[in-house]
Amino acid sequence: RYGVPPEIVVAIIGVETQYGRNLGRYRVLDALATLGFAYPPRSAFFLGELEQFLTLTQEEHLDPRQTLGSYAGAMGMGQFIPSSYRSYAVDFDGDGQRNLWQPADAIGSVANYFARHGWQKEGLVAFPAQVTTPEAKALGSQKRETPHTVASLKQVGVRSEASLPATSPANLLMLDQVDGPEYWVSLPNFYVITRYNHSVLYAMAVFQLSQ
Repeated sequence: RYGVPPEIVVAIIGVETQYGRNLGRYRVLDALATLGFAYPPRSAFFLGELEQFLTLTQEEHLDPRQTLGSYAGAMGMGQFIPSSYRSYAVDFDGDGQRNLWQPADAIGSVANYFARHGWQKEGLVAFPAQVTTPEAKALGSQKRETPHTVASLKQVGVRSEASLPATSPANLLMLDQVDGPEYWVSLPNFYVITRYNHSVLYAMAVFQLSQ
């Protein structure tokens, strides 16, 4: 329905909650109130999420005193914060409630999140690369954006065994390993994974687990 590969959805739920085994043990109401009123650096954000949570519990008929999640107020198998829950959760099993603690709704909601953030159906994600020139090495980064193209990376000495579309936006990722840096060409769908969590390492973990 959303054009997102099942293995990507499975990997997200695996990384977030060990496939639903670790859904969080904090009352969401307590977590958001504590962060909203007692954590000045992000008070405005968490007070906004508290408001979103209370609205959500009315919409989905949840008991705000019993709803459990993470220490930061993320909920369900995909760990959606309240604003994301309200914006992207879907009733995938058709029972009239968006319940992210149930697998069907969690699966559909993660897929909807990716589709709404620009996932390209049947698009590629990332491929190992070989860097052959100093100019290419200088482009290596842990930025999640795709400011280059496959063709421009190839011109400066980035090689990949994969057949990649020359005009596709791309980035050269440099990831530290025990024996030195490891390079990957990342494509727009990799960036979409970082919309779920801004960490490039998170996105790579999701992608590799999906494979």
